[in-house]
Amino acid sequence: MLSVNDAFALTQQYPLPLAAETVSLTEAGGRVLREAIRADRDFPPFDRVAMDGIAIRFADYQSGQRTFRIAGQQRAGQPPLTLDPSAQSAETGLCLEAMTGAMLPIGTDTVIRYEDLSLADGLATITIDDVQRGQHVHARATDRRANDELLPAGTRLGPTELAVAASVGAATLQVTALPRIALVSTGDELVDVADAPLPYQIRRSNTYMLRAALASFGITATLHHIIDDEQVLQDQLARLLDQNEVLILSGGVSAGKADFVPAVLTRLGVQKQFHKIEQRPGKPLWFGTMNAGQPGLARTVFALPGNPVSTILCAYRYVLPYLRTSLGLPPEPARYAQLARPFTFAPAITYFLPVRLASEPDGRLLAHPLPGSGSADFANLMEAHAFMELPAGQSEFSAGEAFRIWSTL
Repeated sequence: MLSVNDAFALTQQYPLPLAAETVSLTEAGGRVLREAIRADRDFPPFDRVAMDGIAIRFADYQSGQRTFRIAGQQRAGQPPLTLDPSAQSAETGLCLEAMTGAMLPIGTDTVIRYEDLSLADGLATITIDDVQRGQHVHARATDRRANDELLPAGTRLGPTELAVAASVGAATLQVTALPRIALVSTGDELVDVADAPLPYQIRRSNTYMLRAALASFGITATLHHIIDDEQVLQDQLARLLDQNEVLILSGGVSAGKADFVPAVLTRLGVQKQFHKIEQRPGKPLWFGTMNAGQPGLARTVFALPGNPVSTILCAYRYVLPYLRTSLGLPPEPARYAQLARPFTFAPAITYFLPVRLASEPDGRLLAHPLPGSGSADFANLMEAHAFMELPAGQSEFSAGEAFRIWSTL
């Protein structure tokens, strides 16, 4: 059996060679960029008024002028007005009202907020003593210059990134194509959600859980169920391998008489990379590849244990990180939490402890153990926010010790 780290590293050696595709900006949420997005002009593209108020020449203020006659109004979305210094008198300077987001009027260089003015009879009088040249002006190109890289390839497109793309006129974007994924449950004991199970049956649930987890990548996987018949299993998996880049199976990978999955996958040409990991839950995890690295032909199979806690743990510890890599995303930053109370686990293997997380006022993230009653404990899953990875070779884990967590939220 492989260690957790060795098994994880092996999955990362076989990312899918996914193609690029072009989608509209409105369809690009959550997708991964395949080409850099660059500024099509300076950011901001002009000297921008940053506060509602008046625009003046700082030289007038510096010479002692405090009252200014309002000569016009500069609004956002209008060409710049020009301040004509020759029109001002000895008693009053000249200013233009200027709105936030407007171009700074030509001939001005400083903005005074309305809050710092007294307005009456078409005059604006400055009521503060500290005015700095260029204040409340967002100068041209201070954020980015034309052709600067704004979003590198490999960026996941969230709300802010989509706004940036829109601001440079990127109506379409080149992104990584989403893999076609089939989720397959196996077993005669499973019936459809809408069916009433007999005393010896249960409803299918793992594939729905997996489908919801994959939705975070924008992937809509198809759901399938195959009975415990070796020939039926082989025929159906052959068809699904032909139609999908990734198969994620739940069940049929342990040592039972009806656990046909590993043998069937081998006969279909899927090369086993490993079967079984030194961990609990999820020990029987099977991982294999077909035509690895060949665009359009590569296939990946994760065959997960059928118990729900094992299924969801293996999905978050191995499957989702594998998909991140295949899509071109960097690894998710590691998160850690402190045990809220001592915990003991004797076997010398990695243990994934379901935990409830609580953020403390002093900044600590505490993990409250929820050991439950085994890998079929659905009730325990509902209370858990994450799995805490307790390393092999240690049996006593003290309160306050910090370990990595894998969030399931």
